[in-house]
Amino acid sequence: MPRGEGKTVAQNKKAYHDYFIEETYEAGIVLQGTEIKSIRAGRVNLKDSYVRIQNGEADLFGMHISPYEQGNRYNHDPLRTRKLLLHKREINKLFGESKESGYALIPLKLYLKNGFCKVLIGLARGKKNYDKREDLKKKEAKREIERAFRERQKM
Repeated sequence: MPRGEGKTVAQNKKAYHDYFIEETYEAGIVLQGTEIKSIRAGRVNLKDSYVRIQNGEADLFGMHISPYEQGNRYNHDPLRTRKLLLHKREINKLFGESKESGYALIPLKLYLKNGFCKVLIGLARGKKNYDKREDLKKKEAKREIERAFRERQKM
């Protein structure tokens, strides 16, 4: 199965609005106890999460996984730091690229692939306000063209 494909559980749509995505990487994620059950139920939020590389490991910060309802005392901390599973050469490459000015590592998508939970990480460069406005203008123009085309087809 190609990278980024599988049953999508959560998506970070705000990342595409705030950043230019240069490259994407697929990473596994280390989970504890009932976290996978909460993920399968879709109780995940990627909105304010980010990836940081420290001590030769990639860690995911700020991803909220709600506690599992039937988990009682075996539940986990919803905002704990989670380790990402990447090859050493990928971590070194990401470390070098993310140190450049204006670049960040942002999780774009959380999905299930062959029974495993995967995270799609994007090497992202921040957008300025005028870039965001330009994207909105392009999106609106495309929508208007599609609307006019549909109206013309009905006649």
